[in-house]
Amino acid sequence: MKAPHAEQKKLLDLQAADSGLDRLIHREKNLPENASLAEVTAARDALTRRLAAEVGQLEDAQTELRRLESDAETVATRMQRDEQRLQQTSSVKDVTALESEIQSLRSRTSALEDQQLEVMQQVETAQSVVDETRREDAALAEQLDTLTAARTRALDEIAGQRGTFTGQRASIAEALDAALVQLYERQRQKTGIGAALFRAGTCGGCTMSLTGQDLANVRAAEIDDVVQCPECGCIVVRTEESGLW
Repeated sequence: MKAPHAEQKKLLDLQAADSGLDRLIHREKNLPENASLAEVTAARDALTRRLAAEVGQLEDAQTELRRLESDAETVATRMQRDEQRLQQTSSVKDVTALESEIQSLRSRTSALEDQQLEVMQQVETAQSVVDETRREDAALAEQLDTLTAARTRALDEIAGQRGTFTGQRASIAEALDAALVQLYERQRQKTGIGAALFRAGTCGGCTMSLTGQDLANVRAAEIDDVVQCPECGCIVVRTEESGLW
């Protein structure tokens, strides 16, 4: 295949644009923000599960405290009623029974107060744990917002550069012979490199140094011959840097 030497040289610019696009694709897939976001998201998911368990423990303690308070209120009401009846009765039997029950209720009140103090401490401790976990969650949420904003900025920058490279590529490809571009594209699909500079006997695509007949063939090729590397197949573009002329 033949193509004007000037067009062959433009393949290097086309390859540069394509390489730039490839780098952007790689960068987009491997943004450090992506890994950080995944790590922080996983940490927050774990924290959410932990918080749910801690809130459950707090609610259980609060429920138990309300039950004890209700029992204490019931006992207080019963005691108040018995004391009123005690003042109103003249029956020795009733007095004895009421005094015994009041004493029992006082013991029950004391036990309930002790239990309430214990459960109140449990509620306070559980609330402190929940509050601390919520502070951790808020910090992680802030990290996620910061990382998301950073990733958005990086993606916007990549999108801008992609637009520049895409425009450059389209402009270059349109100015080249379609058959030459087709050959370039076929090779680029195989190895990622469609054309490379040939310098000092070395292919810029696979970095293999040609010797013997392979190098002689490149030297003997006409300036408008489209030469492909015998090792990797990419179009080797010969310029003044190649040291062939």
